[in-house]
Amino acid sequence: MHRVGLYCVLAGLSCVVPGYAVAHAATHSQHGGAAHTKGEPVVLTAQRGTELDHAARLLNADDLAAAARHKDRPLVLVGSAPLSANGKNMGLFVQVQAASLCGSAGCSTDVYLMRHGQWTKVLDSVSGPVELLPTTHGGMKDILVDGSDRWVWKKNTYVDTLVAPDVPGLKASVQKHQAQMRKHSSSSR
Repeated sequence: MHRVGLYCVLAGLSCVVPGYAVAHAATHSQHGGAAHTKGEPVVLTAQRGTELDHAARLLNADDLAAAARHKDRPLVLVGSAPLSANGKNMGLFVQVQAASLCGSAGCSTDVYLMRHGQWTKVLDSVSGPVELLPTTHGGMKDILVDGSDRWVWKKNTYVDTLVAPDVPGLKASVQKHQAQMRKHSSSSR
């Protein structure tokens, strides 16, 4: 078994390792996953010492420090792929794997885009295999997460296309809470 895969199994983590993203996506669609346009899997690998690994570690310094406080030895997986339809805008895909950082849905992946000489997060904390789709919005490729969750480019970031169910009374409850917090804040001044 691949060393990264063995680490993931021993640590009880969900990992994307070379070959896994393709196999998992195929299995997912065979076992009732949502049908979708065929995408190109983003493969995340350990690339210690590379420019992408260095950037990923700087961008995720807080997570790495949190893992270290828990005596974890995190594994940083990175990948890159063109996000724009014309291939000029490269994306950096980063997953930090540590027992203290990953939950029941597995480890999350963040996506960054180079803007004005620095990496900017354009997709935050998605779990599952990531694919770049041939479909585009705003000149950027759509992203499919875990075989069924499509993210599209809108207003300089990726937004989820899944619509959350309406929870009766939630909006009114939030507004009431916000009003109470404002009242409490103004009375304590």
